[in-house]
Order: sequence, then C-alpha cells, then structure tokens
Amino acid sequence: MLEIHQFPCLSDNYGFLIHDPASGETACIDTPDAEAYLREAGHKGWQITQIWNTHWHPDHAGGNQAIKAATGCTVVAPAEVERIAMPDRVVGHGDTVKLGDYVAQVIDVSGHTNGHIAYHLPAAGVAFVGDAVFALGCGRMFEGQAEQFWASLQRIKALPPETLLYCAHEYTESNARFALHVDPENAALQDYVALITKVRAEGQPTVPTPLARELTTNPFLRADDIAMQARWGGGGPAATFAALRAAKDNF
Repeated sequence: MLEIHQFPCLSDNYGFLIHDPASGETACIDTPDAEAYLREAGHKGWQITQIWNTHWHPDHAGGNQAIKAATGCTVVAPAEVERIAMPDRVVGHGDTVKLGDYVAQVIDVSGHTNGHIAYHLPAAGVAFVGDAVFALGCGRMFEGQAEQFWASLQRIKALPPETLLYCAHEYTESNARFALHVDPENAALQDYVALITKVRAEGQPTVPTPLARELTTNPFLRADDIAMQARWGGGGPAATFAALRAAKDNF
C-alpha cells in the first residue's frame, strides 16, 4: 500500500513524501523546503528517488537542486519549472509517471500558473493538486484566464468523488470565511466549517480533503450552480468563477 507522509513546511505549506514499500521508491511532491524533506525522509528511513513538481513557484520547486544534489533523484516536472532549474523529465497533460507499480496520471490544471499540473494516482485514490484547488478554495489566477482555470477545475471535478485531494497549503480557515460570505445558506458548508473550526483548534490539518465534500461546499467548484450564477451576475460558469475569484482576491 502506498504510504503518504505529510508535514508542515515554511509558514503554511505542506510537504508530502509518498513511498512504495514494494519497490523502496520515494517521491517528493513539490519541494518547498529541501532541509525539511531530507530530514523527514531520514526519519522515515526512506531514500528519495524522485521529485514530482506541480508548478514552478519557488515554494513548490525551490528545493529541487538541493534534494537532487543530496540524493541523485530524478526530477519530473512541467516545462515551466525550467525557470527554477532544468528537470530530468518534462511532463504534461495525458502523460503518466510511476512510483514502483503505482501509476500517476498527469492532469492539466493550469490557471494559477499556465503550466500547473496535478498527479492523480487512481489505485491509491489520491490526487496531488498543488495550488490549483484548496479545501474550500482555489489558487490565485496569477498567469491564467478564467475560462482556462474553470476548464482545469472541471478536470478535477471529474475525478472519482472519493478521491482525496492533497492541497499544498493550510488556507482552509480563511477560505471558509469567504465561502460562508458567498454561500451562506449552504447547510453542508455550515457543517464543514464547524468541523474545520474544531480540527484547527486541536492543531490538526484540514488536508487532505475528499473531493465529494468539496463538490458540495467549495464555491469555486460550484460556479456552474444556477443559484451561485444568479448571485454572481450570470454569464455562465466561467464568468461566475471569474467574479468569485476577483471577490476572493479583495476579501
């Protein structure tokens, strides 16, 4: 069974190490803090053999060179990571990568950046989505366009609903405040926010989050909901998404 080790990095990132006991292979999902990844792998007794980057931002790919220098691992990344350092293998939508016998499908989830990808491992029931989507939120639209980002979210929404989404940041409490602001009558959202409050008060992470719950509570995934569109000016899902993203940017 695939093992996933999650740990805090920097101020609000999560680090993820995924390990296949059968092959002994271990992959870093992004590299916000090289020292933390090497330390955590050492504590687990795991040898890092790969890095899988989701996008080029330094809090996701900034540790690539140091980890590669320490371990000799292979860096797998979208082409945009060349801005940080040259990957060993460039991947894009429709490609696959492997960790032992586990196969990850590469999905285009651009919008936060134009080359952002996610890694979906169907056999493990997980997807590593970087900054494309968060618990009750989504990434800022730094490089992409609303239609592009909305199309990316459709690809996430199409995953099996039981999929656990491993998001890269602990932004859930602030996202929850915005979600309640724009969708105050959503009973499922109200219950989710109560759970978030309890979990964070206990010092526990809100990541990973099941896709099924996000489909009913995350306003950015619900931009195709008729009532949500009516509240946010109509014009279709992409326009509603754009209005929600602009509102969150100024919330």
